[in-house]
Amino acid sequence: MTTIGIIGAGEVGSQIARAAIASGYNVVIANSRGPETLKDLIDELGPSARAATAAQTAAQGDFIVIAVPLKLVNDMPTVELAGKIVIDTNNYMIWRDGHYPMIDSGEKTAHELRQLQLPDSKVVKAFTHIQAPRITLWNRPKGSPERLALALSSDYPEAVEWVTQLYDQFGFDAVDHSPLSESWRNAPGQPAWRQDRQTRVELTANLAKADPALTTNGG
Repeated sequence: MTTIGIIGAGEVGSQIARAAIASGYNVVIANSRGPETLKDLIDELGPSARAATAAQTAAQGDFIVIAVPLKLVNDMPTVELAGKIVIDTNNYMIWRDGHYPMIDSGEKTAHELRQLQLPDSKVVKAFTHIQAPRITLWNRPKGSPERLALALSSDYPEAVEWVTQLYDQFGFDAVDHSPLSESWRNAPGQPAWRQDRQTRVELTANLAKADPALTTNGG
């Protein structure tokens, strides 16, 4: 059975773990405080989940989710993540992260920077414009008129294909706006960011309306 490794056990990481287990995946999850601090979460998630260190999670997961903020100096286990599809759920927030000149200048998007830090991984931006609890509340079966869409972008078609499948399993349509240089289109402040509920048609239109001048980066 496929195992999804999740680095970060906060709201986003925990909700993705719940959705993954409901979709038939095994989960290995890490936080910054050590596996022993995740006992309550693992007990809740059940036998399909286990706790580990970040490096162990990266090594044991077939696919990896990073659900922690981006740092200017890489703090992810690069060697263990090599060759793997890595979902980056991060949003660059100046109030939290401080100023990252490469991002502020528009030279690189936050997710291009993550890709630079993980040169041997296949980074895909996903789950960035939905509040964590809604991942397991707003999902709908395929074909439902109430089914919503989520955006993704990557420099790797195989990463796009896999996350599109994962979105579908979780109960959402996918809208691809690759490559990572275009990932700013659903950054904080953009039309796609400001809308809670978006169908595939609505999300596609909002991504097209994106304007670099609107990006707030949470500042």
